[in-house]
Amino acid sequence: MKILEHSESHIVKMHDGSAWQIFPGDIDQTLTWLPTTELRLFEINDDIASHALINTDDGTRVRVRPLGERWPEERTKKILRQG
Repeated sequence: MKILEHSESHIVKMHDGSAWQIFPGDIDQTLTWLPTTELRLFEINDDIASHALINTDDGTRVRVRPLGERWPEERTKKILRQG
């Protein structure tokens, strides 16, 4: 999938019409994304996220949730505190 819009660091919209929230602790992985970056979406079994976007160029992965879903507050804080 190609990126349609990534104007906000924590939200990415894809050409297929889907929109995803990027986990705050993973945003730094998205700094090199370009409109030509090819991403693959995978469903994952994770405490914090339902899916992951994987950059096919370099293999980096970010945890995501569909736009509008809330991050579990306590788990999110705990993960961010751990670094």
